[in-house]
Amino acid sequence: MTMNGRNAEIADLFARLTVLMTTQPANEAPTARPMPDQVLLTVEEAARRIGIGKTKAYALVKAGDLESVLIGRLRRVHVDAIRAYAARLVAEQTSNHHTAA
Repeated sequence: MTMNGRNAEIADLFARLTVLMTTQPANEAPTARPMPDQVLLTVEEAARRIGIGKTKAYALVKAGDLESVLIGRLRRVHVDAIRAYAARLVAEQTSNHHTAA
């Protein structure tokens, strides 16, 4: 194929692409598959979800207060472990509040 033939082919492809891009309404986002919810988080990600620092999160993991798993050498916290930790905190503080009153 000559250079002019190749350039004509590329120009044709660009023209077809332009038509495809302009036929979709501007306010309509391209359809994409939604990302699945992340189930296993790094300790740092878990700390951000809880709203604490990563040092505190690592201390909670080490103490066993925040359950985690090892995948090879990677430590991960399941989202349910975060919910369980938060529920325990609320339950402990609620029971302490009722016994102090």
